[in-house]
Amino acid sequence: MTNAAHTMFAADEASRALGIELVEASEGRAVATMTITREMVNGHDIAHGGYVFLLADTTFACACNTHGPVTVASGAEISFVAAGKLGDHLVATATERTRYGRNGIYDVTVHRETPDGPEVVAEFRGRSRVLSAKRD
Repeated sequence: MTNAAHTMFAADEASRALGIELVEASEGRAVATMTITREMVNGHDIAHGGYVFLLADTTFACACNTHGPVTVASGAEISFVAAGKLGDHLVATATERTRYGRNGIYDVTVHRETPDGPEVVAEFRGRSRVLSAKRD
């Protein structure tokens, strides 16, 4: 089933150019993936935090746009829990915590798959704001 989040993501050249794939977007929830490439690794030979933030932010945007109205970030913060590494396949899962008026709060967990199971790389919290009731 497609919704406004799928439409928004299809027009998101920045996220798609980095290899982000939208796996799921449904009623306040979204899952997206990205693999860390050589171009995403910083001078410490770990994933640049900006790319991890971008994956989380894109997933957050998809989750908060599943309801239909044009919705954008009003703020966000991230905590890096573990370093991403070259070749890591990151999975971001966004979950709506609450919506009130034109605002919302969403949590995103970014993890990598390991032989021992998922390992959390970052925790992100985004605040959303509805701009308009309909899309152009």
